Amino acid sequence: MKERHNIDRRNFLKTVGAAGLGSALASTKAISQEKTQKPRPTPVPKRKLGKTGVDISCLALGTATSNFVQNQIVLRNSLLRGVTCWDTATNYAGGNSELGIGKYLAKNPQARKKLFIITKPPDIKTPMPDAADIEKHLQTSLKRMNTGYIDLYLGLHNILNPAQLTNELKEWAQSAKKRKLIRLFGFSTHKNMAQCLAAAAKLNWIDAVMTVYNFRLMQDAKMQAAVKACQKTGIGLIAIKTLAAGPSARWAGQDVKVETEQDKKLIGHFTKKGFTAEQAKIKVALQDKSFGSACVGMGNVTVLNSNVAAVLDKTKLSQSDMEVFKEYTAATCSGYCAGCADICDAALPDLPYTSDIMRYLMYYNSYGDTGRARELFAQIPYSVRSKLLSTDYSAAEARCPQRMPIAKLVAEAISKLA
Repeated sequence: MKERHNIDRRNFLKTVGAAGLGSALASTKAISQEKTQKPRPTPVPKRKLGKTGVDISCLALGTATSNFVQNQIVLRNSLLRGVTCWDTATNYAGGNSELGIGKYLAKNPQARKKLFIITKPPDIKTPMPDAADIEKHLQTSLKRMNTGYIDLYLGLHNILNPAQLTNELKEWAQSAKKRKLIRLFGFSTHKNMAQCLAAAAKLNWIDAVMTVYNFRLMQDAKMQAAVKACQKTGIGLIAIKTLAAGPSARWAGQDVKVETEQDKKLIGHFTKKGFTAEQAKIKVALQDKSFGSACVGMGNVTVLNSNVAAVLDKTKLSQSDMEVFKEYTAATCSGYCAGCADICDAALPDLPYTSDIMRYLMYYNSYGDTGRARELFAQIPYSVRSKLLSTDYSAAEARCPQRMPIAKLVAEAISKLA
């Protein structure tokens, strides 16, 4: 397939389909093809990660798959396509995500210098992890991945409160850098993102943040202000959850099961332009130059090729495209949790896990990651889980900006995840 800088939009979907089929056929002849001289595919562009002085691929690979064979194929092909920013965590796929990267680097040690590896400890639980805990997780990651250093270590995974960015954490990060175990330090956040980003912009020891960001959240004024504050102070930003799937959505990889008129309208609009809706969602996130990369989970080569094609295409989404996203956001907001956990927590002080449950149900329904969803749900203290069905959620539902049917979704989560 001939690479072009601007793929003909009329043939865009056909190109993506051919890429997926070609990859499937090629997997049976991988060894012989490696020995054949072929033009290398056009790599995805790189962007600067804030003021860190580091350039990273604008499409990052989320590596949460537990299938070792599929994992190795995706890692190899992502490297060939220039997707050199790899994201993982110590608990992804029960540890198999990091082990998969370690297996690949053991066989291909020369690839390490081309990669920008991101990893992080498990989600923050109560009590807060101390420096010794974070050090232990870092050493585990280094050993698993057969590497002497991590490019970006997100020492706190899924913070919800700026108070969690302590002096102890700062001192540990500085120590890890001096020992050359990490190059850059930051955190990830799925909850209260605007508050956490705004706090990071005031600190001089946070290099980068991985945050939920998508076509829905970019319409929130507080989120936009926080993003601009980070951009102004030079903090690198990486977007996650760019597809904006919710706990009540039904997806299957890149293939959407159309259920509503709003879905049909969104998909139809971008299909006419030559994109899938998922490709358009990645493109719109990357049109915000504040972000160095968009990290997307890609469990097979077909999805990888589809996302790479979207990034390589030079077409910019228009104002009319943005209006379609805006209308879709308003019409479907009740099916998406925006991560404003402080609102739920204030309404339900004895149940500080409501937004987490929404995220776990999203993993189950939208990502098909049933094992991860159940594992995370099981980590909620029993004293909380035992009260879920007997709790009155009306106060939280009344305050929810998204108008989510929280009680119904919690009951669904219990039936699927407990």
